[in-house]
Amino acid sequence: MSSTETDSAPLVALLAGEDSGDQLGADLIVALRLRYPHARFVGIGGARMQAQGFESWHDIRELSLFGFSEVISHLPRLLRLRRSLVARLLQARPAVVIGIDAPDFNLGVEQRLKQAGLRTVHYVSPSVWAWREKRAEKIGRSAHRVLCLFPMEPAIYARHGVDARFVGHPLADRFALVSDRVGARDALQLPQQAPVLAVLPGSRPSEVARLGKIFIEAASRVAAALPGLRIVIPAANPQVHALLGELLARQPRGEATPLLLDGHAHEAMLAADVVLLASGTATLEAMLAKRPMVVGYRVAPTSYRIARALKMLKTDVYALPNILARACGLGEGLLVPELMQDDFTAVNLAAATLALFKDSERRSAIVAAFEQLHQSLRGGLEGHAGDRAAAAIAELIDEEHGHP
Repeated sequence: MSSTETDSAPLVALLAGEDSGDQLGADLIVALRLRYPHARFVGIGGARMQAQGFESWHDIRELSLFGFSEVISHLPRLLRLRRSLVARLLQARPAVVIGIDAPDFNLGVEQRLKQAGLRTVHYVSPSVWAWREKRAEKIGRSAHRVLCLFPMEPAIYARHGVDARFVGHPLADRFALVSDRVGARDALQLPQQAPVLAVLPGSRPSEVARLGKIFIEAASRVAAALPGLRIVIPAANPQVHALLGELLARQPRGEATPLLLDGHAHEAMLAADVVLLASGTATLEAMLAKRPMVVGYRVAPTSYRIARALKMLKTDVYALPNILARACGLGEGLLVPELMQDDFTAVNLAAATLALFKDSERRSAIVAAFEQLHQSLRGGLEGHAGDRAAAAIAELIDEEHGHP
């Protein structure tokens, strides 16, 4: 028996497809190495994973695709990559294969490996609470165990006979339970007493091209009605920064000239009184920063009608703070305003944002609810999310080697 096949030095395969997956993978490697100091980690990963001694067989950017059309154009290459990866993993026979997010690619790989007798884990459940719950059955055919970031997810998998564990959300470990507005404003050189609005119109160029003009117009409307307002717009990457710069250049010059930042999204949120942002992971970050928010989004009308007609959507709320609030029993109403599709207009966004600025009692209630939700994402569990994920994976590794 080779050293990589022993319980003290297992071969562990990880498949990460995006930057967020690279961070999850790096945290997981650190936690697993505490249990298995001589373990070898291989598969697909980025710079953070490689810094922890990971052996990457393919560049992580080969899987970093967004949108249906982009995936279709790369489909032949992705299928070749999947075939060669499955063959290499079957030859290597790792103790466990962990697909990190990227479900469109990873679940297919996991299913083939599970059918061939390898232990498989899917880390980060797809949004089964929002889209087609019966996908849980398919995920169960691919993974021996699903590691969930949200507390309401394991119960959904249980209804379909799938082993799922809540390990907590890693972002909940990266935000303090009590946020530091003073420090964030000092870091961004913003006055401590001025009203501040953070605007985050999306992290991808396609989102900003579609939504950015409406968000910026809404912010201008708020500034016109709120004297002394400071607007901060953090750009997620250089492409988004360039797009936002072009959009801002077309806006009439006013007193509240927005501060456009390279990155620093967390600092911008922490410095703000209210956050105006696109639906997505950023809403979770704003919640963990304990900042009241207004959420907006719009997809192509045809895509929305198809999803509705096929009953693919399971929820009538979209923003993660609202979904979590319902799941955690904080009421059936909307905790934060969300303006989607036809309601997504600059006038509506501005009105909802101004209403939050003017209602300090409501802002305080939202912050109190966010504190409860932050605790729920930690689950009252010991350690960090990466440690808990590693513990759930170690159970499978030890079972593989006959250690109950």
